[in-house]
Formats: sequence, C-alpha cells, structure tokens
Amino acid sequence: MDLLDDPTPGQNTPEYTVSEISGAVKRTLEGEFGRVRVRGEVSRVVRARSGHMYYDIKDDRNQLACTTWKGQVARLGVIPEEGLEVVVTGRITAYGAQSKYNMNVDEVAVAGKGALMALLEKRKKQLEAEGLFDPARKRPLPYLPEVIGVVTSPSGAVIRDILHRLRDRFPRKVLIWPVAVQGERCAPEVARAIAGFNALTPGGALPRPDLLIVARGGGSVEDLWGFNEEVVARAAAASQIPLISAVGHETDTTLIDYVSDRRAPTPTAAAELAVPVRHELIAWVEQQDARMRQALSQGLSRRDQRLRDMARALPRPDTLLETPRQLVDTRGARLAPALIAGVQRRKVRLADISGSLRPATLRAVVKGDRQRLETCVSRLSPALARVVTARQDRFAVQSSRFRPEALRVDLDRRAERFRDVVRRLADAGLRNTAALRERIDAAERLRRTLGYEATLERGFAVVRSDGAVVTDSKTAKAAATLEIQFSDGRVTVGGKPAARKPGAKPSDGEQGSLF
Repeated sequence: MDLLDDPTPGQNTPEYTVSEISGAVKRTLEGEFGRVRVRGEVSRVVRARSGHMYYDIKDDRNQLACTTWKGQVARLGVIPEEGLEVVVTGRITAYGAQSKYNMNVDEVAVAGKGALMALLEKRKKQLEAEGLFDPARKRPLPYLPEVIGVVTSPSGAVIRDILHRLRDRFPRKVLIWPVAVQGERCAPEVARAIAGFNALTPGGALPRPDLLIVARGGGSVEDLWGFNEEVVARAAAASQIPLISAVGHETDTTLIDYVSDRRAPTPTAAAELAVPVRHELIAWVEQQDARMRQALSQGLSRRDQRLRDMARALPRPDTLLETPRQLVDTRGARLAPALIAGVQRRKVRLADISGSLRPATLRAVVKGDRQRLETCVSRLSPALARVVTARQDRFAVQSSRFRPEALRVDLDRRAERFRDVVRRLADAGLRNTAALRERIDAAERLRRTLGYEATLERGFAVVRSDGAVVTDSKTAKAAATLEIQFSDGRVTVGGKPAARKPGAKPSDGEQGSLF
C-alpha cells in the first residue's frame, strides 16, 4: 500500500497519555528551574482549613501562583500579607489536575527596609485599633518581686548585664527561659516563653515569676523583627504577669514596647525598674522606724501628762464612799423594826379572816358553784354544736371561693413591692450615712481649726507659770519658772516645772497668751 494513500498521516509520532504529558511537563519545569527566588507583591492570600496557604506574587504585568504547605508555614520568617512586597524562595512545579504551574514556597523575606516599615505600621494600627496599646490595660510593676523571669538568649551579654545589675541593687531569684533573639525561630520561641511563664503554678516546685523581662541587645530592623511579629505582641498583651520590654537600644522601638506594661531603654535599665536599691530601702525603713518611735514616745508622754492632770481633779475615794455608807447604816437600823411590824400586821389580819370561816358556809358556797357549773354544762353542748355547724358552713363558703393562683399572684406582687421598699430604704440609708459622715468630718475639721492647737502649729506658743496662763510681761518677769507649750511639746525655763495647784483645770483645754 502506498504511503501517500495512508489515511492517518503521522502515525509514527509517539502517543502520550494525559498523566504522562503532565508528569513530563512537571519534571521539565522542576529540572530546568530548580530552586529560584522571585520578587513581587503579594495578593489574594487564602489560608485553607487544612493549614495550607495559597497566594499570588505579581508585578505590573504577570502573576505567579504560590503554595506553602502546612508544615512549611510554621517555618516562615514572614507570613505573606496582601500588598506586601516580598522575595520568595522555592521550587517551580506543575499541577497536572488543572494544567497549571505554580511555585512551592518555603522561605519568605520582606523586600527592603521600606516594606518592613510599612508592614510594621500596618500591624501597629491594627493592634492599636483592638485596644492592645490602651494605657488602662497596663498593670503596675510589683515593688519588690520575689522571682523575676527573663526571656532572652542565655549566651549573650544581655543576661550578664541584667544579673549583674540585680546583684548590685537587690539580689532576687531569676528564672531564665532561653530563646533565639533573631531569625525565624525568634517570634514563636518568645511567645511560647511568655505563655510558659504564665502557665506556671504559683508556689509550685518551679515558682511562677512575679515580673517578666523580655530583653535583647541592639541591632538592625531585620535583627529586631522577631519582636515586631503579631504573635509576640499578642502574647505580651495576654500575659497576666507584669512585663517589662527591653529590646534594643533607647532609639529602637518594636511592637512589644507598645503592649508591655513598661518599656526600658536598655536591659540594664529594665533591671533597675524591676527592683529598688537595697541600701536606700534599708535607710528609708530605719528613718521611718525612728519617726515611729519618736511619735510613739511623744504620744505616750502627752497621754501620761493628761492622765495626771485629770487625776488631780478627781475627788478622793473615801469622800465618794461617805454618803453611801451613811445611807447603808441608816437603812440597816430601820430594817429590823420594819420586819417585826410587818409580821405583826399580817398575823392580826390572818386572825380576822380565819374567824369568819365556817364549814357550813364553805359547803353552801361549793353547792352554789356546783349548780351553776351543771347549768353551764347543760347549755354548753347545744351551743358548741351550733357554733361548729356555723363555722363549718362558713368554711365551706370560703373554700369554694378560695383560689390559690390569685393568692400566689398577690404574694408575688407584694414580695416585689417589699423588695422595692427594701432597696429604697437601703439606698436612703446609704445616702443618709454618707451625708452624716460628711457633716461629722466637716465638724471635726472646724473643731481642729478653732482649737488653740492649730494656732500653735502656725508658730505660736502658750506660756504658763505655776499652772496658770501668763498674759503679760510683768507676770512673766515675776515668775520663778516659765512653762512654754509649743505644737510638738513643752519646755520649762528657769528651773523645774512648778507643781499644779489642786483643782486646777487641765492645761490642754485652757486658752492662753500666744506669741
């Protein structure tokens, strides 16, 4: 048969199945390109329920579909976000089921410092809108924490600076949670460290810290980028333990600085914020102890003097008991004759009454009472029967009209009214109590203002001689000794204080000359 007459030209060309040609295209793409880096703008980011991530990288004319599998997402240094310019690294492959090619990405980096700052500003606005930067959320730092947790690298100079500063100021127990402070492992490890410290049980074998310090030395924006990740900021905001951020130098600012309870410019400054200076604290405590002892001594002296002044005005115990003793003696002398006279009167009265009593009289009285009782008994049974019948009829009528639902509704209404009255009475009582307390406080302030002790606190003094107030210079010159009362005590001039005359009024309440 002639070849020109063959109805199926090209039959020597090999035939492929669809799967075979798809596999060949996939192998060609993967073999030709291998591992490549592509720069572009992220768009159409989709996070599947399975954990895989699908997104596109585009420029002004074309776009490239990208896929990052679930196991690769956790290792990404930067999570792709729509509008972010990035450099992705991976392998070109094909998906034969849809005749499409795409790129399997296992590394994502931000393209340039400007893109980093734009991403940082976007995250900052998002967290601020959620209220994570609100000052009302920030907790006060404990004055003297027992245990301090430090999240940092165990091999850097930062931890040595913190420990040295704590040892100089006030030694405390320190728990170190080692983490990577830069790179792709930084953000997840720092977030886990903060959550791990919060998960510790207070008072357990490994004590829960009273204060956390997240610290790192200075570096570039890329080096500090782990502390700008959203997972770190949210972990710091969710911490129930007060947290100090000390990331970078004073000019460096990261997202954790905004959500932390306090920001320290350096790790050394964080240690200074964490604890006070021990020597200064000891000196302050000793000063307060001396002031307390002095105040206690002065208070006891004033009360002792006042007690002695009041004791002088009290009468002698014998004088107080003279009148009661006389009264007891008088009543005792009158008691025996009164008892004898009372017994005699009652004996005469008993004799008069017993003379009129006769057995026949008693029998007549008993017979008359018995007849009246029998008459009442004969009339009692019919009367009781009529009363019982009438009350049974009335009870039947009332029972037919009795409705438990109406009583229950009325009971609920009255209970609600009773609760309302109780609430109103409680509110009125609180208002009256507050008003009376304010009036009492105002009266107390007025009393202190009008008392002469307030005048003494403004620089005046009271001068006394022999317990009496001195009001002129002539009396002062003639006095042997002068007692001068100031706001914080008394001073005697010219010798020992003269004894106060008996019956003199207490000196603290007298009004004297002020100079």
